[in-house]
Amino acid sequence: MAKTVLVVDDDPTQRRLIQAVLEKQGHHPEMAESGEAAVDRVKRGGIDVVLLDLVMPGMDGMETLEVLKAREPDLPVIVLTAHGGIETVVKAMRGGACDFFVKPASPERIAVSIRNAFKVRDLTGEVTRLKKTNSGQLGFKDMVADAPAMRQVVRLGERAAKSNIPILVTGQSGVGKELVARSIMAASDRAGRPFVAVNCGAIPENLVESVLFGHEKGAFTGAVAKHLGKFQEADGGTLFLDEIGELPLDMQVKLLRALQEGEVDPVGGKRPVKVDVRIISATNRDLAEQVKSGEFREDLFYRLNVFPIEVPSLRERTEDIPALVRHFIARFNAQEGKAVLDASSETMDMLSNYEWKGNVRQLENAIFRAVVLSDGDYLTPADFPQISGMAPTLNKTPAAVTGEAAAVPDAPAEIETDEDELSVNIFDDGGHVRPLEMIERDLIAFAIETYSGRMAEVARRLGVGRSTLYRKVREYDLDVDNFREAG
Repeated sequence: MAKTVLVVDDDPTQRRLIQAVLEKQGHHPEMAESGEAAVDRVKRGGIDVVLLDLVMPGMDGMETLEVLKAREPDLPVIVLTAHGGIETVVKAMRGGACDFFVKPASPERIAVSIRNAFKVRDLTGEVTRLKKTNSGQLGFKDMVADAPAMRQVVRLGERAAKSNIPILVTGQSGVGKELVARSIMAASDRAGRPFVAVNCGAIPENLVESVLFGHEKGAFTGAVAKHLGKFQEADGGTLFLDEIGELPLDMQVKLLRALQEGEVDPVGGKRPVKVDVRIISATNRDLAEQVKSGEFREDLFYRLNVFPIEVPSLRERTEDIPALVRHFIARFNAQEGKAVLDASSETMDMLSNYEWKGNVRQLENAIFRAVVLSDGDYLTPADFPQISGMAPTLNKTPAAVTGEAAAVPDAPAEIETDEDELSVNIFDDGGHVRPLEMIERDLIAFAIETYSGRMAEVARRLGVGRSTLYRKVREYDLDVDNFREAG
């Protein structure tokens, strides 16, 4: 979707010139003829970047900049001036501007400035997120949770955070149960203290007791040093027991005792160790059904399920998908040094209507792949070939063979082909599948010819990086220039 750029300038001629440049670059410009009008527009939200003239009657540019940064510290502001003195630049930068240019500026200069502003914003946002994660302050305000189903999760989480009540977070795999647990901790009086997460299903069964409760040196073969265990590591803070339904039955008994007594027995220890831990557990299983089948202890279930919170699947909160997409684009821009501005409207509609069986984790991985492979300013459906189905046309599998031919694996099958519809043959003359390398070579050649040798477009359509495409072209000795002439 197009970025909304607010142009603040008292000169109508300058506003029209900049508006034309921004529209040509694919942005959505809005106009404000004064500082006061700009502040009112920013208050309503939806502005991605501000181009601010410094010299205006009434509230001038520096005053407007001060008000905007006080209200929206993360909003990128680029100042415009007809007087490019060093003092003006220094004053604007100290006031919070991320860049400046002297009027009249070339379209290229404006485009670079806007792109750099978003790069700085993405980097700043990622640094802030990492700092909050490491300090245990990543809370509900940092979550994308505008959908009604998620607002209910936030309300329950904030209520539960006010006490040390045990919480059971349920939901499908990939919905963000650990993020909810971290947000609960950040909203509690244990914020800033240890948050220890342990996946109960990933621990070998013979090591569960040692990992959770610790062990003394020499307690068993290989115990060459004392180990505290997750409970003691989380002392004073929060212990997040993920996939609690995977815990073996004999360990469930010891976990129940640790929760009831507030103490743990390290393997090989002579006496119990007192711990002060807030327990948040999570599972994608139906623990009530596991209790009925005898796979989970009933007394432990009631001990953990004091305050249940169910996190909805992504299909139940599709209203959050656009915000999640932009959040992941900004994160991966910062991590991978990319400058993707957003996803196109068509792409956003496609992602919003897709059935995300892997939930938020699947969406995150899809955006990561798209950002890394994208060469444009906006993500397009071609950047999601596994979702959009935009693979080049191949011959369909031959119709099912009946009779004696069906019983003989090597019997050739007749294939009806239409020369007008044929794109890439995947079967040889005998009706058998051709080697993968031969199919891949023909497919790349077909794509290069179809897009007249425009390699960036070919790479996008095939869903591969340009370096990979060029390597394949060299391996298969394809002459790109001939395809360009043919196109």
